[in-house]
This record gives sequence, structure tokens and C-alpha cells, in this order.
Amino acid sequence: MKRILVAGLSGAIGGALAEALLERDEESIVVGLARDPEKVSESLRSHSRLTVLAWDAENDQSPGDVARALEKTIPATTGIDTFIYAAGLLHDGPVFPEKRLEDMKANSMARAFAVNATGFAMLVQALLPWLRHRELKRILAISAKVGSIEDNRLGGWYAYRSSKAALNMLVRTLSVELPRRCKPVACVSLHPGTTDSALSEPFRQSLAQLQVHSAAETAGNLVKVIEGITSGDNGHFLSWDGSELPW
Repeated sequence: MKRILVAGLSGAIGGALAEALLERDEESIVVGLARDPEKVSESLRSHSRLTVLAWDAENDQSPGDVARALEKTIPATTGIDTFIYAAGLLHDGPVFPEKRLEDMKANSMARAFAVNATGFAMLVQALLPWLRHRELKRILAISAKVGSIEDNRLGGWYAYRSSKAALNMLVRTLSVELPRRCKPVACVSLHPGTTDSALSEPFRQSLAQLQVHSAAETAGNLVKVIEGITSGDNGHFLSWDGSELPW
């Protein structure tokens, strides 16, 4: 993995992944996307092999802006070999996981889908010229086990669950089309495991009995899985330990 794009750089997992990837290979170049670049850690913003670009999953024009800016750092003719979508929205002000049907709000659902699913698809669309080279391309969406339809036994969390399920379907659908156009390629959904982050902060008490990883541990686990991904893993849903999850 030499030429990498990470969306969601200001998040705990996205930032930790960028740090791990830069440390792993001294020849790697990382371009990170963040809604607010100022929220990206200073250590990353000042890194000589990392470029931060502004990107907003809820803005229709943003993917095009990213493509134009990316061309200055990594030309489309050179291409990227790894795209990691680590952006995610579980709670934000009035947006909070629903406990029951009456808690659902159309605006919250729309925002969850924009950040957790639609933003991924629109970026892949914009990045298509960077995916036409003949090396293996890894397109990786940080999903969640709660997005598994088959695994859903607790209910609730309507917006987050359904938007992550939509993300999984996008990955699965891209895994059918892209091998015809960008071979070799692997489109994979990844469950990062429960991570100590701002996203999980409001649920610390309920997470007490679960295995919770630091962001650095999560990134280390995911990088090991990512490095082992081949075109044979195209269209799969993998957990942080490399095991396969049900869609």
C-alpha cells in the first residue's frame, strides 16, 4: 500500500489508520479527507507524507472538489491502491441512536445515510479514474457488525443500523461491477470492533462488558487484515480479526 486515501481523517479510527499506515511503510503517501481539517491532529497535519483535503459527505459538490485537489498530489494516471472510508455518524447533537420506533426522525435518517453510506459511493464514483491501473486496488468501507441484517437480534438504532446495512450493500454491488472495469480489485466491508472513541463515548457503561480497543489497537488490527486482503476477498464482510461476518 503506497498511495492511500483515507476519508474520515479527523475521526479516531481514520486518524489512527493514517498514522499506522504511515509508520508501516516509509514510502507510503496518504491523502486524508476531513470535514474540518483543523480537527485533524497536528502530528498528522504536519506529516511530510500526508496531505489533508476538505471534504463533506453531506455536500454533493465535495467529491468533485476532492478529485480536482487530489490530482495535484496523486495524478489519476498514477492511481491509488487503497481507499479506506472511515467516516461515520452515530450521534451528533439532535442525532442519537433510537431506542424505539417513535424516536425516528427523517432528518436524522437522512444525515446517517449521507455520512455512513452515500458519501462512500460518491467518493468511489469520483475516484474511478484513479482505479484504472493494473495493480491490486483495495476499496475498504469501515462498517459495523450492527449493520448485519442477519445478526440483528436487539433492534433499535434504526438510522445507524440501516445506513450501515446500506453501506454493506454498496460494497457488495461495487464488488460486482468494479472487477469488470478496474481489475484486479477487492471491495470489502470491515467491522473495526468496539473502539474507545467519541462515537462510543455516550455508551461507556453499556460497553463495560465488551472487549473495547483503543483507536491505535483498532488501527493495528485493521491494517493486518487489510494487508492480507486479495482480489479473492472481493465482496466480503470481514471483522477486525479477519473472520467473515454475515451480511
